[in-house]
Amino acid sequence: MGKKIYIIYFLAICWLLYQCSPGKDDVAPVTGDYVLKLPPNFPTPTYSFANNKLTKNGIALGKRLFYDPRLSRDGTISCGFCHQQFAAFAHFDHPLSHGIDNRTGIRTVPSLFNLIWQTSFMWDGGVNHLEVQPLTPITDENEMGETLENVLSKLRNNTKYRGMFKAAFGTEEITTERLFKALVQFMATMNSFETKYDSVVNKIGNVQFTTSEAAGYTIFKAKCASCHKEPLFTDQTFRNNGLPYNTFLDDVGRMRITNSTNDYLKFKVPSLRNVIKSPPYMHDGRFYNIYLVFEHYNSGIELSPTVDPLVRNGLQLSTQDQQNLYQFLNTLTDLNFINNKALAEELITD
Repeated sequence: MGKKIYIIYFLAICWLLYQCSPGKDDVAPVTGDYVLKLPPNFPTPTYSFANNKLTKNGIALGKRLFYDPRLSRDGTISCGFCHQQFAAFAHFDHPLSHGIDNRTGIRTVPSLFNLIWQTSFMWDGGVNHLEVQPLTPITDENEMGETLENVLSKLRNNTKYRGMFKAAFGTEEITTERLFKALVQFMATMNSFETKYDSVVNKIGNVQFTTSEAAGYTIFKAKCASCHKEPLFTDQTFRNNGLPYNTFLDDVGRMRITNSTNDYLKFKVPSLRNVIKSPPYMHDGRFYNIYLVFEHYNSGIELSPTVDPLVRNGLQLSTQDQQNLYQFLNTLTDLNFINNKALAEELITD
């Protein structure tokens, strides 16, 4: 398994070097015949659309691929099986990922949104380019368990897919590159930035925080914002937040990628957008509600050499602080995103 991770990491580096090679000009992320709506207060997307222009046909193809269980070895698991829209494209109520043959992974399913702003992927950052990211779940033996050769063969033998690839890319040719680019086109539309919080900070309409929400925002800025940086609500770093080592899963975090003991038990800081809609929490899904998370940061920190200094002494949240913080975190729920019909699963029958 370790060898496989390093191969994926190597491929990701190669892909990134290609994307950044001389002569490749950055272009605005609104390209092709699809206009991507971007929030005014967000940074420039990390992902470059220079070689993957957004088109309606490309997005439609990517959506079909995202929800098609044929991408798995036994035809039972799709990307959308684990990434459920009503849970902000996480897997509600499942502590660990589920795959073919009823297999279980070692980490919880991360939410999928605002991916074009991310600099790395997976809990340990083992993938550093969005177009490489689908390789991991498709080929992981505990998730979709398939080979790219078999996936491409299935798609090439499907009349519907040949037509959709032609509509999206100009010819019926179905390649790994086109497969991943189509998936990225759909995932590029999975963006969340229409919350009550966004309305307040961007002064949209007359929306205001309640007294409790405003108090929670103050607490957030004082005790949480260093890691969960606005407006993405993550600084995209890897940190040890004091979780006791899970001996059952034997997961050392980013150290699996870097082989550095300095990265022991460090995991990627997740975004807090839609956090109330996407339990369970932490990389191993050990906490089933947000108040257990608060309790961990109050009194559950296990000290080790790599524990982040920001949480070493706990956050010291009173009962009232926790209630107010909960109310503020609720303002990060994006119902327009969660209920967006353009992202919803459609039945695939051919």
